[in-house]
Amino acid sequence: MITIGKYNKLRVAAKNSQGLSLTDGQNEVLLPYLEVPKNVELGDDVDAFVYLNKDGSTVATLKEVLATADEFALLTVVSVNDDGAFVDIGVDKDVFIPRREQKKPMELGESYVVFVFLDEQSNRLLASSKIDDFVAHDGFGFDEGDTVDLLIVDKSDLGYNAIINDEFIGLLYHNEVFSNVEPGQRTTGWIKTIRVDGKIDLTLQPSGFGHILETKDYILEELKVVGEINLGDKSTPEEIYNRFQVSKSAFKKAIGGLYKERLITLSDHHIKLVK
Repeated sequence: MITIGKYNKLRVAAKNSQGLSLTDGQNEVLLPYLEVPKNVELGDDVDAFVYLNKDGSTVATLKEVLATADEFALLTVVSVNDDGAFVDIGVDKDVFIPRREQKKPMELGESYVVFVFLDEQSNRLLASSKIDDFVAHDGFGFDEGDTVDLLIVDKSDLGYNAIINDEFIGLLYHNEVFSNVEPGQRTTGWIKTIRVDGKIDLTLQPSGFGHILETKDYILEELKVVGEINLGDKSTPEEIYNRFQVSKSAFKKAIGGLYKERLITLSDHHIKLVK
């Protein structure tokens, strides 16, 4: 069965006046001649994205689209009307976002993280910026401290909402973000806390004793080269992150360990290697 809104493994079955006929063995779909690469021949197997075009016909493309059904993606608004907004996914039919599916009114030219889905009644692709409606809220397959993939969604008063492993939602607090993050950015993060209410706190720095040991080793090796570093207990979190890409808490634990081992001397804004 050919699935609309997704890539399908299809075979080039025939040529006609409009293009190539692709089949899954039971159903066929048109690949228009404008979409046919020069190296595609009869009998070839291809990965084709299938969708409904502007006149409602089912067509295919071999292009790499920006989003498929059941995916989160950062998409740009290309037109707005009274009923909603349209976003570009890289084919000649834009995806509609009804007003009821907009977390806040969308503006022309702006980009938003949305969830793309297939409307069962019309067989057309739609999208929604109400991300919370499309993520799971239980059944987490990870624990506190685990490494996860993050997709930054948007900025709130508390911090940045982020999709975890394309399935759950969590929060990066402002006071724990020391580098620039933007909606649509994919990055590695760590599970900081899974709260009793099911909400998840995230961090962009690894945690745990093993991370402290790695930080200690890195700082010590740096000191062996330069002898002195202009950072200490009173340095700002931003200054520490810019130099070592770790939180201030991890930095203080690391230099505290080095001090106890009598490997360094430290002050409010300096650490030195003991010769």
